[in-house]
Amino acid sequence: MNEPNGPFDEMLGQGAGPRAPYGDYAAWFEGEDIRELRRKAAEAEAFFRRTGITFNVYGQHEADERLIPFDIVPRIISGREWARLTRGIEQRVRAINAFLHDIYHRQEILRAGRIPKELIARNEAFLPQMIGVEPPGGVYTHIVGIDLVRTGEDQFYVLEDNARTPSGVSYMLENRETMLQMFPELFGRIKVRPVSDYPVQLRRSLGACMPRNASAEGTVAVLTPGIHNSAYFEHAFLADHMGVELVEGTDLRVIDGKIAMRTTRGYRPIDVLYRRIDDDFLDPLNFNPDSLLGVPGIMDVYRAGGITIANAPGTGIADDKAIYSYMPDIVEFYTGEKAILENVPTWRCAEAEALDHVLDRLDELVVKEVHGSGGYGMLVGPAASKKEIAAFRAKLQARPANYIAQPTLSLSTVPILTKAGLAPRHVDLRPFVLVSPQGVEITPGGLSRVALRKGSLVVNSSQGGGTKDTWVLEE
Repeated sequence: MNEPNGPFDEMLGQGAGPRAPYGDYAAWFEGEDIRELRRKAAEAEAFFRRTGITFNVYGQHEADERLIPFDIVPRIISGREWARLTRGIEQRVRAINAFLHDIYHRQEILRAGRIPKELIARNEAFLPQMIGVEPPGGVYTHIVGIDLVRTGEDQFYVLEDNARTPSGVSYMLENRETMLQMFPELFGRIKVRPVSDYPVQLRRSLGACMPRNASAEGTVAVLTPGIHNSAYFEHAFLADHMGVELVEGTDLRVIDGKIAMRTTRGYRPIDVLYRRIDDDFLDPLNFNPDSLLGVPGIMDVYRAGGITIANAPGTGIADDKAIYSYMPDIVEFYTGEKAILENVPTWRCAEAEALDHVLDRLDELVVKEVHGSGGYGMLVGPAASKKEIAAFRAKLQARPANYIAQPTLSLSTVPILTKAGLAPRHVDLRPFVLVSPQGVEITPGGLSRVALRKGSLVVNSSQGGGTKDTWVLEE
C-alpha cells in the first residue's frame, strides 16, 4: 500500500515543479514575503480565538477548550479530480441509504448472504425500534461525511463513513471566510468553487424532508446537547446561518402528537429536528432512561410520522467499521455497479484467521475500535512503543470483535506554512453530502484535516491535528 518513493506530494507530485492544480498558487507564493505570510497566519489564529472557534477535548476530569490550528496554505483539487470523487461519493451515499432501508425492512442483503446476520443482530448500533419505520421522504442519512485519503495521483480510498452526526462543516465555512478576507487577490487570480451557500442548501434539503402532517411554515430546529459539547460552536453556527432555532431537550415537549419547542409566545410545533446528539440519549423513554439531553416520547412521535429526525435514528450502524469492511459488497448489491471509490483493505478481528494475521503484525498495522471515532482507542503500529503494542495486544485478545485492522497507508502530503517556509504534512478530506428526496448535493471541497507534527498520520483535531481551506477549481 505504500508508495515506493515516499508519500505522494499533492503540490509537487513526483516531479520537480508544482502539479497543475497548484500552478497558479505556487507562482503567487514565490512572490510573497514569508514574514508577511507568518503575520497573516497569526492574524487568522487571533480571529479564530476571538470568534470562539474552539472545540472541547475531554480529559480525565473536565473538558479542555482548545483552538483548532488553521494552516493558511490551501489544499487544492482540480475540477477533474473532484468530478471523479463526487461520482464515487454519490454512489456510496445512495448505497448507504438503500442499505439502511433494507436492514430495517426486508433485510434482503442478509437473506442473500452478502453480510453475516450476526453482524447486524449483535450490533449495538442497530435499533430494533426502527424496524418497519419509513422515514419521511425515505431518507435516513440527511447529512453525511465521507472521509477520504489519497495515496497517489489517481488513487483515493474511503477511510470511513460518518452517517450519524458528522461534524466539521462550520470549520470548512470559517476557513473559507478567513481566506477570502486575508487573500482576496488570490480568489481573483484563481477560480475556486464557492462553499458559502452550504447553510442555505442544508436548510432547503431539510425542508424537503418534511413529515406528512407538517405545519404550513415547515419549522426546522437544531437539537444540541448544550454548551459543554465538543461541537457546540458548530451547532450554534449552523442554527444561526440557517435562521432556525437552537434548542436543548429541556426546551421541547410532546403536545398533540407533535414535538413543540418553548418560545416567548408559548410552545410552537417543530417539523424537522436536526439532532446533534447520539441515539442513546435521544429519548429516555425508549433508550437510555438516565438521559437528560433528549425528549421523552420523541421516538413515538417519530414512528407515528409526526416529525422528521435528521439523521434518522439507527443510522449509526452504517458508521460501524466492521460494516465498512463490507461496503464494496453493499455498493454492488444496491447499485449493481462496482464501487468507484475503494475501501482500505480491512481485517475483521472477529474472524480467527484475521485475528492471527493482525496479532502477528501489530507493529505494522493500524487497529481501530469498530465504534470508535476522533482518533481515540486506536493503535498506529509503526508509531507505537513495544509497551503500547503489548497493552493493545491484551485488549485485542480480550475483545477481538471490537476491532478491525488496516495497513498503514502512505497518506498524501500537502504543504503547511512553518517558520522555515513550506513543509509537507499528511492530510485527509471530509466532503459533506446532503440527501433529500430531491437528490444528492455535495459541497465542492470539504474539511481537510492535516497532521501538523512531522511524520504523524493522525489528523484528528483531538489528537493535535489542524485544518485547511480546501479549494476545488472551477475547471
